[in-house]
Amino acid sequence: MTDAPLTDTTPSEAPRSSKRTTRVIFEWVAVLLVAAVASITLRTFVFETYYIPSGSMEPTLQIGDRIVVNKLSVDFGTINRGDVIVFKSPPSENCGGPPVADLVKRVIGLPGDHLTSVGNTIYVNGKALRENWPHTEPLGTPIGHVTVPAGHYFMMGDNHADSCDSRMWGTITRSEIIGKVFIRIWPLGRLGFL
Repeated sequence: MTDAPLTDTTPSEAPRSSKRTTRVIFEWVAVLLVAAVASITLRTFVFETYYIPSGSMEPTLQIGDRIVVNKLSVDFGTINRGDVIVFKSPPSENCGGPPVADLVKRVIGLPGDHLTSVGNTIYVNGKALRENWPHTEPLGTPIGHVTVPAGHYFMMGDNHADSCDSRMWGTITRSEIIGKVFIRIWPLGRLGFL
C-alpha cells in the first residue's frame, strides 16, 4: 500500500452546474421572447388599450378612463348603430386643441342612412333615434341633412353639446375604424363592458 493521496475520479460538478445555468438562462430568454412576440401580436391585431383624454363621450366614458378595443370586431363582425368605436382621426378634424391620432365616438349613422335633427331630437331615416345609451342634452350643433355614403359611418360623442364629431368633419370610412370598445378597465370602480 502506498500513501498516495486519494483523488476523486467522479466528473467535476462545475461543468454540470455551468450547463444547467446556461440552460435555465436560455429557457428564460425563450419564454420572454415568446411572451414579447405574443404581446406585440395581440396588440397589433386583436386588442389595444386607450386612455380617454376628453369629456366628449361623457357620461359613458369619462376623462381618465382606460378602455380595451377589440380590433377583430371590424374585420370579422358588423358595425351597428350604437356601437362605441375607436377610429383614426379624419384629416378634416380641426376642433382646436392639440391634434390626436385616434378618436372614440358612437356610431349614429350607417351607410345609406339619412340623418337630420330638429331641436334636441336626432332623426334617422325619418324616425326619431332612440338613444338607449347614456347621453347628454342639449344636442348642441345640429345635424343638417346628411346621407351617409356607402362604406361610411356618422359618429357622435355622447356628450352632444361638447363633442367635435361628424357634425363638424363629416363621415368616416370603414377603413378608418380601428375597433369596437368592449370593456372599461380603469378605474376599477367603473370596470365593465360597454
